[in-house]
Amino acid sequence: MLTYTLSSDDSRPLYEQLCGFLRRDILSGRLPSGARLPSKRSLSGNLGVSSITVESAYNRLIDEGYVRSEPKRGYYVSELSGRDCRPPEATAVSIRLPEVYDAPLDLSGNRTPAARFPFSVWAHLMRETINEHGEALLHPSPCGGVRQLREAIAAHLRSFRGMSVDPDQIIVGAGTEYLYGLLIQLLGKDRVYCLEDPGYRKIAQIYASNGACCRWAAMDDLGISIAGLEAAGADVVHISPTHHFPTGITMPVSRRYELLSWASALPGRTIIEDDYDSEFRLTGRPIPSLQSIDTDGCVIYMNTFSKTLASTIRISYMILPPVLANRYYSQLSFYSCTVSSFEQYCLARFLSGGWFEKHLNRMRLFYARLRRELLQVIADSPCADRLTVLERDSGLHFLLQIRTALSDTLLLERLRERGISLVPLSAYYRNAQDAPDHTFILNYSSLSAADLARALRFLSDLI
Repeated sequence: MLTYTLSSDDSRPLYEQLCGFLRRDILSGRLPSGARLPSKRSLSGNLGVSSITVESAYNRLIDEGYVRSEPKRGYYVSELSGRDCRPPEATAVSIRLPEVYDAPLDLSGNRTPAARFPFSVWAHLMRETINEHGEALLHPSPCGGVRQLREAIAAHLRSFRGMSVDPDQIIVGAGTEYLYGLLIQLLGKDRVYCLEDPGYRKIAQIYASNGACCRWAAMDDLGISIAGLEAAGADVVHISPTHHFPTGITMPVSRRYELLSWASALPGRTIIEDDYDSEFRLTGRPIPSLQSIDTDGCVIYMNTFSKTLASTIRISYMILPPVLANRYYSQLSFYSCTVSSFEQYCLARFLSGGWFEKHLNRMRLFYARLRRELLQVIADSPCADRLTVLERDSGLHFLLQIRTALSDTLLLERLRERGISLVPLSAYYRNAQDAPDHTFILNYSSLSAADLARALRFLSDLI
C-alpha cells in the first residue's frame, strides 16, 4: 500500500500534496507504466484522509495524463514511454544578463524628470476615460490604433508642424523600435537601408536583428551626405533631420530638397524621417518636416511621446504615404495594436483637450532656463578654460569638448569611480577614430545645476 505523509502545516491543499507524491513516484519509476493504483477507499483509509481528497488527486493526474481510469476496473499509471521520465533535478541556472550600470550621476542619460510629469492632469483624464469609454476599453484596438488618438495626433501635427495628414495614414505602436520592425516587413528585407554615421546605435541593431542589409553614409555640416548615400547604393535612408543625434545638426531646407530629389530619382526609394526632439527647439518654430514638403509620397514620418511626456510611456506613431498605408492594411493588419486602448484614449484626451500644448510650453520654458543655468555652471567651473561647448538651438543635449592629456578611456574610468557617467561622441561612430578628440555628450533632460557643478569640480581635479 502506498504511504505518504500529508501535512496540515503545508500551505497546499491535501489533494495537491498527494498529487505531488504520486507524480514524483510515477516519474521516478517507482510506480511503473500500467501499474494499478489503490482504490480511492483503500488509499484514503491508509492515509487518514477523505476519499474526496484521493479522488481529486487522481482526477488531477488524469487531466495531466499521468493516470488513466478504466470503468469498473480502477486507476492505472499511463504509458509514458518515449521520454526520460525522471523528475527534473534542481540545478543552478547560469544566465548572463546584460550589464546595466546605473550611475548615481549620469551626465548623458535622457530620462524625463519625474517632477515635470503632469500627474494630476493624467490622473484626471484616466478617471474621465474610464467613465466615458468604460466598455470600449475592453474592445480590441484597431490595428492602426484608436481612431480618437489618430485624429488627435493629426490635429496636433497640423497646428504644431503644419503637416496635413489623414488619420488613416497614422499607425500607433508601443515605441519606435517596434515600428521599425513593422517597416522592415512593409518595405522588405531585400532592400538596402542606409543609416547616418555617426548615429543612434540601437537603430542599426534593430535593422540588423530583423535581417535587413545596413550601410552607412557620413554626416557633413548640413546632415547626411548625398554623395555618401549614392555610394551606399541605398533604397531606404533613415535620418533625423530636425535634430540629429548625437551631433545636434539641423538639416537646412536645401539639403532636404536634395534628399527628396534623391528619393524621387528611382521608384521605391524611401526616406524614414525620425523627428527626434523636434518639440524642443528653443528659438522659433521647427523647420518644416520632410513629410510636409514631400510631393511624391517618398517620406515615412516617425515620432514618439517618450521624449515629451516620459521615457516609460511607450507610445509612438508613424505616418505612411497613402500607397504604403494601403499596403500596410492589406498585408500587416493581422498585427494587433501594441498600445492598450486605455492609454490611447487617455492620450487622445490629453492632446485634444489642449493639455499637451500647455505641457510642451512649460517644458520648453523649463529646459531653456535649465540650459542657461548649466551653461553658466560650465562657464564658472574651475576648468572652464579646458571646456568648449558645441551647442545648437534645439534638443536636450549638447557636446562638450575637454582639453586634456588623459585618454578618453582613462578619463571615463576615473569618472566612473566617482559614480559619474559620461558617454563619448566616438561611441556613436562606426569607426571611433573618425570622431573629434575628447568630445562627450551632455544630456541635460534630468540634470541639475548642482549635480553638474559637483561633476565639474571633480573633472577639474582630474584634468
